[in-house]
Amino acid sequence: MNVRYRVELSQGERGELTAMLSKGKRAARKLKRAQILLAADAGRSDEEIARAVSVGGSTVYRTKRRFVEGNLERALSEDSRPGAERKLTGKEEALLVATACANPPEGRARWTLELLADAMVRLTDHDSLSSETVRRRLAENGLKPWRKDMWCIPKVDGEYVARMEDVLDLYAEAPDPQRPVVCFDESPVQLIGEVRQPIPAEPGQLERYDCEYRRNGTVNLFVCIDVHRPWRKVKVTERRAAEDYAHCMRELVDVHYPEAACIRVVQDNLSTHSAGALYEAFAPAEARRILRRLEFHYTPKHASWLNMVEIEIGVLRGQCLDRRIDDPDWLRREIDAWERQRNAAGARIRWMFTTEKARAKMGRAYPVTSKES
Repeated sequence: MNVRYRVELSQGERGELTAMLSKGKRAARKLKRAQILLAADAGRSDEEIARAVSVGGSTVYRTKRRFVEGNLERALSEDSRPGAERKLTGKEEALLVATACANPPEGRARWTLELLADAMVRLTDHDSLSSETVRRRLAENGLKPWRKDMWCIPKVDGEYVARMEDVLDLYAEAPDPQRPVVCFDESPVQLIGEVRQPIPAEPGQLERYDCEYRRNGTVNLFVCIDVHRPWRKVKVTERRAAEDYAHCMRELVDVHYPEAACIRVVQDNLSTHSAGALYEAFAPAEARRILRRLEFHYTPKHASWLNMVEIEIGVLRGQCLDRRIDDPDWLRREIDAWERQRNAAGARIRWMFTTEKARAKMGRAYPVTSKES
């Protein structure tokens, strides 16, 4: 026993340490130091304490010394650990970040940790640099140069803002049965079948299916959703040509909203989404009859997130289509069942983004003009 640092706890200190151990809601190192102090107060030797608490003898020695030379709080706390000196200076770290953000070497598609380490050795006085050092410095700056995302980068100009606010204002309007707002879009679906029969799930065993599959072509989904009431419609077609689009618009007018005076349709800028598509599909008089009851509102380019139906398509894929379906008729039956259940449940999309929020959150994205508003 190390007699130089004899631990003698007061009754209050013993109670505090005992309560700390009983709760167990502290860091593991602090709990171990509490055990060391209680054991030392009970007269146990350093070797016994080290074995019982599963720590080294030096940890027991330091904990007792910090208590005797300081107090209980100091004995339970942990000294800061300075660690090894950073391999890269501030200027060298800035050089690493700049290099990672620049084009990779000729013949390489992207930077790797090894390439960056080699580049830093050439650009600095370091004889060597580990990939782990590079990784840590990049991680601190939120960089992963070996990864990149494909993204639709919009051009935010006056046209973008005008279309965005037009759509947001439609969403914010009070429901009007005579002037419903319908979001419209389409989405392709692959018909995929099993090559081997899946093995059903059973207690203790997940369902298993083979990684090999069979493609059976594709179909298209035309999806409509009413902004102000819990209604959606999904139509499965073999293609998404202008004629198919035109027939969807006629169904909106004649089947789904026969009593409405004007149906306001929110859609994207696909070339088939136009009045001309109806003239390609129908006689001029019929096309004009349908168009008199339609009003098109277009989302900005590269801003599909503004179309509420995109959320509904995501729900459809997650709830109904996240499996292998290889037959168009089977797909139609499954989608029809999903559609009926979701309509019957009164499911709606709760849209929270408004024109006021757009101006507040996207103020910097709005075009800057010299005129006073």
